[in-house]
Order: sequence, then C-alpha cells, then structure tokens
Amino acid sequence: MAGRRLNADERALWARVAHSVKPLAKRKVAEPLSQIERAEFAAALARPVAPLRVHNAAKRENPSGLSRAARNDANTLDGGWDKRLLKGAVSPDFTIDLHEETLASAHMKLNQSLHYAISIDARIILLITGRPARDNPRLPPTSRGVIRASIKDWLQASPHASAIAATRPAHPRHGGGGALYVILRRRRG
Repeated sequence: MAGRRLNADERALWARVAHSVKPLAKRKVAEPLSQIERAEFAAALARPVAPLRVHNAAKRENPSGLSRAARNDANTLDGGWDKRLLKGAVSPDFTIDLHEETLASAHMKLNQSLHYAISIDARIILLITGRPARDNPRLPPTSRGVIRASIKDWLQASPHASAIAATRPAHPRHGGGGALYVILRRRRG
C-alpha cells in the first residue's frame, strides 16, 4: 500500500500516537581529527617508548613494579559504581564500536574517540570490541579476538590513560562479553 494517503480518522490516530512518543536522546558521534591532530597523533605513535626504570629503593617498597594507579585500578570506583554497572543501571554517554576494523584502524579510532569523548565530558563509554574467539580444536586458529586482547594495553599506553578511572565488563544488555565500560575521571576545575 505504498503511496496511499491517510484518511481523516487515521491522521487523527497517528497524531495522537506521535504526540505520546518521547524522542530518543541524540547519539554523540565522534568528529574526525583535523590534519594537524592526525599528524601529531602519528608522530606520537612513531616515538619510541623508553623502558620504565625503577630504583632499588622503590623496588623494595613496590615489588610488583606497577604504579599506584595500575595497582589500584580495581579500586578506583566505589561500591555504588560497581553495583550499578553489574545491574546494568547505567546508560553510556558515548559509544565506540570497533567491529569490522583492522588492528591499526581500531587503535587509531579508539584514540580519536577517547579524545572526543573527553572533550564532550562523557563519563561512561561503551567500548564494543566483539566477542573473543572460541577455542575449537577442530577449527584452524584465526585472528578473531585480537582487538579484544589488545584493548587493555592500548588503554594503558594511550595518551588519555590519566583520564581513565576504570574499565569494567559490560552488562549483557550492552553487549556482555563483547563490550567494556570505560569510566572516565571527572575533570577538575
């Protein structure tokens, strides 16, 4: 019945339905980086990373060699946050979807999107990575799950690592095993 016009009764009914519907919140979409920002990002990725040197006294106090932030990553959120995340009672402010990306493009998209999410003061980011590959001895090994396996390292090495308060597994409603919540710190001042 394509192209059929509504009669007066149908228009009145449609007007009542349309009036009762509440519009969804608009999704925030990451803006692409400018030419200068892309060049700075590429230069930062090209710079070699110096190895971490720990003095002997520091090793005695901190035998793991991890920074305080890295040791306390699990404790950066209070119990209320964890309860809300477990119940799925949170609503992400921003979504980053890394499906169907190559490893390099996923890394770049993650950093660009984190930059944008921080600039718009997002607090909770839903990071969709896809489900990890299942181990099946009958099938040949694949490269599935490589992005998922690299996410923690990318977040720790990111230029935005200091803005990240914690990462948690996503509630099944938001993707479960195929997604993570990245909780950003609030900006001071």
